[in-house]
Amino acid sequence: MTARVHRLRNRLMLAFAVFALAVAGLFGLYVAVFVYSVEDRFFDAMLEQEAQQQLEQRAASGAWSPPRNAFMAVHDTPASFPTDLKAAFDAEPWRREIAGTEGRHYHLRALPPGGAGTPGWLVAEVSQQLVVRPMRSQILALLAWSGLAVVVVAILAGAWLARRTTRPLSKLAALVDGMAPDRLPVGFAGDFPDDEVGVLARGLDNLSGRVRAFIAREHVFTRDASHELRTPLAVIRSATEQLASEPGLSGAGRRQLAHVQHSARQLEQTVITLLTLAREENVEQDATPLAVLPVLEQVVVEQAVLLEGKPVAVRVDVPADVSLPVPGPVLHMLLANLVGNAFAHTRAGEVYIDVAAGRLRIRNTAPAGDPDTIMQPFAKGEGSAGFGLGLAIVHRLCDRFAIDLRIEGTEHATVASFSVQ
Repeated sequence: MTARVHRLRNRLMLAFAVFALAVAGLFGLYVAVFVYSVEDRFFDAMLEQEAQQQLEQRAASGAWSPPRNAFMAVHDTPASFPTDLKAAFDAEPWRREIAGTEGRHYHLRALPPGGAGTPGWLVAEVSQQLVVRPMRSQILALLAWSGLAVVVVAILAGAWLARRTTRPLSKLAALVDGMAPDRLPVGFAGDFPDDEVGVLARGLDNLSGRVRAFIAREHVFTRDASHELRTPLAVIRSATEQLASEPGLSGAGRRQLAHVQHSARQLEQTVITLLTLAREENVEQDATPLAVLPVLEQVVVEQAVLLEGKPVAVRVDVPADVSLPVPGPVLHMLLANLVGNAFAHTRAGEVYIDVAAGRLRIRNTAPAGDPDTIMQPFAKGEGSAGFGLGLAIVHRLCDRFAIDLRIEGTEHATVASFSVQ
């Protein structure tokens, strides 16, 4: 977070520097255009005055008079131009300012006589009268140093302004960066100015207070739910165990009692897993690898009631050394939902559970649904007798414990798989 704030400060400084450099460059361009234009206009004005005098002289005496300025000359035709001027003029006869060789520089002015006479040309070789061009290096150096000075001042001003502007934001960013569910500051908005950062601080302060209250309610709920749900489940388990020991219980009664015991165990595992999902602890990092086969065998026995009356065979081909680093209740609930779904949706055929390419696969002969749809809460398949939350809970478990669950299949088979060790 601190690096990001520093980058914001640097961007502000860079913006100031680029703006100052652009202004300095534009100002230097204007200066260069101005001084060159003034110099050219000065020579053009001198040529115009001389041209007027020459035309008056030609009209009065029929001949050109010697120019008043020694750097000017009158030519009857371009053929008498200096060699370097003539070559450039022949190539571009429309130009009136031509750079010659060996540092010479020419300005031209046509002298159109009255009537049908041939025009003459007034030529000024101004290399000795130039002011700007001899000083071009000094002017460019002055502009460069001035631009550099402006950029330095702009960077310093930008640094001061950026530091002053981002100081409250940096403070707020550091405060937010240090937030955690068990360390949520409150009442910090008063330390910030009454501007946009202050508005943001007040919003975060209010949100922090609401999150603290929500976390407190969540802790109370999970504590109370853990006690209030586990107590009756323990009573049910104890009562069913005592009832199962009664010698006069009929076979049908024992089967129904087994269903109650199975549902109680499943509900107990569900409560443990849901309370685990509701907490913030990273329990998956502390989990040791758990053998999959014993839990899978227990789950198959528990879910076998879903296959009663169905011509379905179950094959399990899982090595004993296969493991998964998750808590026992999580593995039990994961397998119970996946195996239970396979048993519930298979009307006839086979459910095959094996390990291939490092993945535990649960394959059944029921058609596969859309994986994105069946993972949604309350999405129920045709053979489901529940509320459609099993796979949604599995999806949350896999996200929480970094289990790469995949559900694939065709019209005739469905395969659920996840990586194991």
